[in-house]
Amino acid sequence: MDVITSHLNADFDCVASMVAAHKLYPKAKLVFPGSQEKNVRRFLNETGITFEFTRIKSITISEITRLIIVDTRQTGRIGIFNKCLDNPNLSIHLYDHHPDHPDNLKGDLEEVHDVGSTATIFVQLFQERNITISKEEATVMAMAIYEDTGNFTFATTTPADLAAGSWLMQQGANLDMVAQYMSHELTSQQVEFLHELLNSAATYTINSVPVTITRIILPEYCDEFALIVRRLMDMENMDALFAVAGMGHRVYVIGRSRIPEVNVGQIATELGGGGHASAASATLTEQSTVQVEEQLLALLHKSVRPRSLAKNLMSFPVITVKPELSIRETHTTLIRYNITVLPVMEDGHILGLISRREVAKAIFLELGDEPVANYMTTEFGTLPPTATILDIQKLILTHRQRTIPVVEKKQLIGIITRTDLFHMMAGDPALMPGLRNSQNQPSVERTRNVTPQLLGTLAKTTISLLKTIGEVGEACGYTTFVVGGFVRDLLLGEPSLDIDIVVEGDAIHFARKLADHFHGTVRTHDKFNTGIVTLPDGMKIDVATARLEYYDYPAALPKVECSSIKLDLFRRDFTINAMAIHLNPSDFGLLVDFFNSQNDLKDQAIRILHNLSFVEDPTRIFRAIRFEQRFGFELGKHTEKQVKNAVSKNLFNAAMGQRFHHEISHILMEKDPLPAIKRLAHFKLLTFLHPKLKHTKRVQEVLNEAKEAIAWFQRLYTRQQCTLWMVYMLALTSRLKTRELKELCTRLGVPERSAMTLIEQRVAGDRAITTLDKSQELKPSHIYFTLNELRPEGILYVMAGCRNKTSRQAVSLYVTTLSTVTTKLTGDDLRKLGYTPGPLFKTMLQTLLIHTLDGACSAKEDEVRLLGEQFPLEG
Repeated sequence: MDVITSHLNADFDCVASMVAAHKLYPKAKLVFPGSQEKNVRRFLNETGITFEFTRIKSITISEITRLIIVDTRQTGRIGIFNKCLDNPNLSIHLYDHHPDHPDNLKGDLEEVHDVGSTATIFVQLFQERNITISKEEATVMAMAIYEDTGNFTFATTTPADLAAGSWLMQQGANLDMVAQYMSHELTSQQVEFLHELLNSAATYTINSVPVTITRIILPEYCDEFALIVRRLMDMENMDALFAVAGMGHRVYVIGRSRIPEVNVGQIATELGGGGHASAASATLTEQSTVQVEEQLLALLHKSVRPRSLAKNLMSFPVITVKPELSIRETHTTLIRYNITVLPVMEDGHILGLISRREVAKAIFLELGDEPVANYMTTEFGTLPPTATILDIQKLILTHRQRTIPVVEKKQLIGIITRTDLFHMMAGDPALMPGLRNSQNQPSVERTRNVTPQLLGTLAKTTISLLKTIGEVGEACGYTTFVVGGFVRDLLLGEPSLDIDIVVEGDAIHFARKLADHFHGTVRTHDKFNTGIVTLPDGMKIDVATARLEYYDYPAALPKVECSSIKLDLFRRDFTINAMAIHLNPSDFGLLVDFFNSQNDLKDQAIRILHNLSFVEDPTRIFRAIRFEQRFGFELGKHTEKQVKNAVSKNLFNAAMGQRFHHEISHILMEKDPLPAIKRLAHFKLLTFLHPKLKHTKRVQEVLNEAKEAIAWFQRLYTRQQCTLWMVYMLALTSRLKTRELKELCTRLGVPERSAMTLIEQRVAGDRAITTLDKSQELKPSHIYFTLNELRPEGILYVMAGCRNKTSRQAVSLYVTTLSTVTTKLTGDDLRKLGYTPGPLFKTMLQTLLIHTLDGACSAKEDEVRLLGEQFPLEG
């Protein structure tokens, strides 16, 4: 007989894990070894959801041949099922998420993972085996994860728990029901218990760490006592709390900790219980609460570690360099002392940090003679010597800062590296949840499932498309991601159809498979291992192999090699564009963020990924300004410093070409490019487009008028197509001579046809502006023939460039009325009237048009009469 069981006093994780295990062992009986928590009983009684539980009295212990235990491995917590452990040929299968304990069983099969809930383990197994579950099963499993992770707020929460929660939502988990049974309002009696705990609380300082112990005697067992303890801890903002409660013939100890110096799991184990470093419990018999408190105090004095402070962890004295030292000399210092990062110091103050990787790349780019100050990192955190291990963790693990200067009274007194932190914590990894993640994987704080954002932002057809892309990738054996601006815009709440796919595999093979699936077409680029899939509806999907790029010299075109998703994201321009979303079915919606990108989105900051980013590709500067103004963000201080550094090095002359035209035209295609143009002028970037290009007061006036003219034109809803970036380019370059505009087009690599259009519209537009502004009287016919040869871009440029209101009104009249005026008579009509076809026809029709425009002719008869007067037929 197979039996599925859990521990005494079952919570939602026990129930959910038992129900989940039944999917793997459908013939097994579900049996509780003891009671259930109050909320679990209420859920089972009120919802009408029924699971096939068997009463323990119906089980013959000696007949059990396979025991499946979930959410515990401790022999002391499985009650009566202890008795079957000696059954001959008994097979034990274990599913648990709790830390190791001396009392743990050994199983023939063990699925033990360091996650926030045992239900998460079963979700992973279901995904691997393509097992489907009902909405009711999904709901109870969601309750388990929400309860055990404290709604994903406990330190024991992992990315796997978030992904599991997302998957359960997709299976139909009822979040309203989860909220109903996860909300814990205290009863009046529980409030009394809370006050009693508060009044009896005493705080002890052990090794400089405050630990609170409180004691209470309850008239009967309270199965929600842990909830009361958590409420007390939150209410009083305690770092470490132990509650000792006498209930009947037993004494219960509940431990909670927010700090690594107090590992409540270790202490509970010493008392015969167990749990995690942050939450644990123990049950004792034949002792009073006073005796247990004394035993607890003794254990605390033995177990609480002295508070780890920065001054205890830092290295000193610190090797430093001066800002004027060359990159090459800095490299020598790094090698000589075998260190990875050097502080840059001046007059006793720390100016920045420079890493060995940045120095090596600068030397490769032939910048070895540059001063180190040009490429040091200036955005970094410092800590005082009294900073705690949690402060150090936050900078190193959350903000990905590898080296922390320790500063006292503005003076550098020591340095802490990531290696220092890892070495310190290696002896007790339970104190460092962040260490559970590989250094090549995003940390907990930056990894989450964004399926809710996908569902709330994108059309169902787009979500279906993304899922299909992931399924095709899975069939090919590749990991697929949607990357870049699509992810950025999603997190900003803006839907995007600009889908860029990165494949850890052969992108060309994948693109062909994807095109086949959708009956679309594919165009490939073997040199870069990329492809563009065009769907039957015309939608295009860019596909690329995960790759890294390197540059042979500053501003060179990149060389490409195959790589991983992490290195692919690292090659991108800014942190906000360096995120990806998993598309394969097992991880669909899981966000990948290696570079703290979400924080930069939250902080509304544009930051480069490494110090030489603009040296490698100066066009990124223009892109940075475009994104800054589009989103209302700001350049990070260090990024702004690197912009100024790139400008001072005059890197643009060597790099001018179509890439710069691409970036400038994209800036001018923004909804409002004027703020970006001002920023270009602020950084003195316009002169790199052409030495004579200035952002003068008059140029700004023309740009303002161009913006108004474009807005007016768009409100007309005409069918005429207008290339808006050309209008702004004509306005921006309005003070350049024609020859200089040609030079600018050549310098930027503007395509020949576009360059020709710009120059033609500029010459004709300037001529029209002069004509309109100087005319004393503007007849409609005069207006018409002044503007008739211009394209819409040139007409809007004329409207922006005219200095007086009358001239602008004339342009408006042309666009709205005069441009569509025609004569009633045609060439055929002239022939029928007896005129001989020839060059005179053009003069006759033009004469008719002039009189029609100026109001002298309004009907066909008027035109016939006019012809008779001015062009009489002979005879």
